[in-house]
Amino acid sequence: MEKKLYITTAIPYVNAPPHIGNAIDYLLADIWTRYQKQNGHEVRYQVGTDEHGNKIAAKAAEAGIDPKTYVDKMYINFEALMKKVGASYTDFIRTTDPRHEAAVQIIWQKLQQYIYKGTYEGWYCVGCESFVSDKEATENGGVCPDHNQPYVRLSEENYYFKASAFSDAVREAITAGDMQIIPEFRKKEFLELMKNGLQDVSISRPRKNLSWGVPVPNDPNNIMYVWMDALSNYITVLGYPDNPVWQEYWPADVEVLGKDIMRFHAGLWPAMLLGLGLSLPKKLLVHGFVNVSGAKMSKSVGNIVDPNQIIDEYGVDAFRYFFSRHIPTLDDGDFTWDKFENAYNTELANDLGNLVSRIASMVTRYQAGVIGVVNHGEHDMSVYHETMDSLEFNKAMDEVWAMVRSLNQYIENVKPWEIAKKIDKDTEAATHLSEVLTYAVGSVLQIADLLVPFLPSTAEKIQKVFESGTIVALEGVLFPKIYIHTENPATPKK
Repeated sequence: MEKKLYITTAIPYVNAPPHIGNAIDYLLADIWTRYQKQNGHEVRYQVGTDEHGNKIAAKAAEAGIDPKTYVDKMYINFEALMKKVGASYTDFIRTTDPRHEAAVQIIWQKLQQYIYKGTYEGWYCVGCESFVSDKEATENGGVCPDHNQPYVRLSEENYYFKASAFSDAVREAITAGDMQIIPEFRKKEFLELMKNGLQDVSISRPRKNLSWGVPVPNDPNNIMYVWMDALSNYITVLGYPDNPVWQEYWPADVEVLGKDIMRFHAGLWPAMLLGLGLSLPKKLLVHGFVNVSGAKMSKSVGNIVDPNQIIDEYGVDAFRYFFSRHIPTLDDGDFTWDKFENAYNTELANDLGNLVSRIASMVTRYQAGVIGVVNHGEHDMSVYHETMDSLEFNKAMDEVWAMVRSLNQYIENVKPWEIAKKIDKDTEAATHLSEVLTYAVGSVLQIADLLVPFLPSTAEKIQKVFESGTIVALEGVLFPKIYIHTENPATPKK
């Protein structure tokens, strides 16, 4: 029986509002999901929120409420963003769900033979909720580069997970491509990081130092380390261990994550899975960061870009367009309001929006809105499908845009309006014009098909205009021009 498809996204902490990185996770997973569904596959698509750990407890204390009340208020911001981005997810999990907490305790017990007690002394980053080696702490000058805060020296008795027992198996799986890390340079980066093997991981904290989390089975004085709890969500959301349905979907076909958490997903998580006797995910899609004008986004610099604002001002498909095409799927990208608005006005409004309305109005004017029999495009789409399969969505979008531009060029070259003028004198002109318009409609419908994973509502609007065989007028325009952050060239200069 063919395995059903499954894609996951990293579950964010709810201690701060959602950011562009979260939106990218949901967008990339959604593009893949829609593409697979379009090709006849059944897909489960997981999203969720990570709600345990000291960072959450600290934020709740600041707000003067208990942690559960705090996370109940905060998780809805993430759920709202997922919906706003248009994510067609099937499963939403919170790590405070009682079913998840119970499953995590069973996972701990199943891993018991790889768990031992030891005293830990070392450097800890509260932001990452993780310990780092002395070497790493020294290299970073005692400050975590991701959170810009000093490491804290801790000494405590913890439970350890013997990840080192799985070093060879994890290395082998990555090298052989059984668990593909995409892109290739991230794979090399991770293999270099683990060249001396995986380190054993501290997987608990004493309750006196961490009270907000899942208790260790049979030892309520210790609380599970947040990563142990969070990573398990990918299988608990499917019903592991008690609902056998999980076996129809696991292993995940793609796990989408940011580069800052690759070490947990490529090291600790596979070790846990091997300890449970489960298969490893097939692919880790590791995306980069979105910078603003070349600088890392940070609250202190005040250059945070809110995905909600972009969607509110320009619409969801404009957001999806820019972040799927102009931000490389597999590397860091750069956002500026100028770049965004320029792409919106020149590419979406002009290239695509004008194209659709021109074709529709010519068929209306010259053929009373009757289209005739249409082939859905005759372009070779192998490159599009190859880039979709290799998870380089920005390259797939470039292919679609090459078609948009060439169709615009075709119309400029053949000039249907000139052919129309000859109809009274030339008997072949009517046939020629009909062929030209049929080709244009077929091509624009093919473009719409290819846009389904990326710009679902735009694709649907285009299909509605042309698909019935007669033109159905578009309400308004696809992408009205918007000038909020740049100057409107049509505005007279003072």
